[in-house]
Amino acid sequence: MLDKHERNINYMRISLTDRCNLRCRYCMPETGVDNLSHYSILSLEEMAKLVRIASELGIQKIRLTGGEPLVRRNVPQLISYIAQIPGIDDIALTTNGTLFAALAEELKTAGLNRVNFSLDSLVPEKFKYITRRGDLSKVKEAIFEALELDMHPVKINMVVIRGFNDDEIIDFVELARKYPLHVRFIEFMPVGDLLFWKQDRMMPSQDIKAYIEESYALTPQKNILGNGPARYYSLEGGEGSLGFISPMSNHFCGECNRIRLTAEGGLRGCLYDKREVNLKTALKNGSSDEEIKELFIRAIKAKPSRHHMNNGWGEENKRKMYQIGG
Repeated sequence: MLDKHERNINYMRISLTDRCNLRCRYCMPETGVDNLSHYSILSLEEMAKLVRIASELGIQKIRLTGGEPLVRRNVPQLISYIAQIPGIDDIALTTNGTLFAALAEELKTAGLNRVNFSLDSLVPEKFKYITRRGDLSKVKEAIFEALELDMHPVKINMVVIRGFNDDEIIDFVELARKYPLHVRFIEFMPVGDLLFWKQDRMMPSQDIKAYIEESYALTPQKNILGNGPARYYSLEGGEGSLGFISPMSNHFCGECNRIRLTAEGGLRGCLYDKREVNLKTALKNGSSDEEIKELFIRAIKAKPSRHHMNNGWGEENKRKMYQIGG
């Protein structure tokens, strides 16, 4: 599936839920969150059907996100459904890790190939502060469980926030040196109207990389297995790698290959594009596969050439990132 900018769209991110067991300060308010009702979100069977239809149009890679995807019941069942769809060759999960360890073997058996962990601090007190309620030990347990189960590449996503966790950059580098982990440093983005985001808290990727190179030799590396926009580097003598994701300072939209499906069945071409195609209504109305394919094509053709997140989230964009899918 080529969009109007000749980008090959072969990757779909699916938000399983808008709910989360954490309340990260840059993502969700601590209280007053209006969760979607059980009846307003797609069933697992409906999600699997949409994946099957999308696969017939060229979607090959699926990533399950949230909110926190593992707060939804029966995620292994959904993975099993998707794993049986011809043409799908990669199923990945993005999680905060707090619920992962207990489900890890079941997820792998169902067909999960890879997992990314969102982790912004290795200091228990700071981790609890940024998440408002998280337990760092559970996330560490999850990461090493994924390594034990050979879910390679195991990736850690660190959002670098100047003045909060930029003093831990080297600690994260050391994780990639000691273990076969792929640590990605992500520029701080405005993903809602929360007051925690400020422009001066954004540390550009080039500054992060230059800081690391004061102590480590980095060598450009071919992209690690995955579908994301990171630029990867190997560490001399290291087990893993480092990646840099720069949506603010050097957008990568020209290479974007993804579409996003929200938990309630809205199909978006871009996180920052407010336009959505409603697939849930089509499913409820009994639309044929061919009619639903036309809706996929409509969303892909409407995919913008680039995002404009440097202008801020915008009050007119009523959805937050956790309601769209991280």
